[in-house]
Amino acid sequence: MSSLLSHKKDQPRSVRSLSDSSPASSTATTKSLRHERLSRLNSSGTSEVSHDAPTNHAESYFSRRENRLSARKKAEEENTNNDYKKMYEKALATNQRLKSRLETSKQELAMIQDQLHRAQNGRQGGCGSNMLETEKKESWSLKKKITDMEEQLKVKAELKTENQKLKDENGALIRVITKLSK
Repeated sequence: MSSLLSHKKDQPRSVRSLSDSSPASSTATTKSLRHERLSRLNSSGTSEVSHDAPTNHAESYFSRRENRLSARKKAEEENTNNDYKKMYEKALATNQRLKSRLETSKQELAMIQDQLHRAQNGRQGGCGSNMLETEKKESWSLKKKITDMEEQLKVKAELKTENQKLKDENGALIRVITKLSK
């Protein structure tokens, strides 16, 4: 409302009482104020001119406000779009970096697993050769024991046959002695 009552700086401000002013002069003052407001509105960029000054002023105020808000929204949208783009690019770079690290980790894991398998196979081969040697020694000693036992069995069999012969001869001699003694 203060803008409705504002005067130009170069015009002197006069205070009049209601009794001092005539109805014709108040109408002239109102018309000059209206003309002044219209000229200010026209200079601010609005081309619509209406005879209803308060309505025109409110419309121009709201249209300017809408223009400012829409410009602000556009700027914010551009900033958020740029922010999203920056965030996307940053996330993409991070993903690429992580993918490369994952790939190198996979390669290292494969190499380590290969080394582990080689080491396990080498130990088994080394242990296997040691086990083969011990098994060979055991089998050789077992074969030796078997041959020794076979020889002992042969000797036992020979001794049994010889013992049987001696028993038979002893029995024959006992019979001969008993016949002679009779």
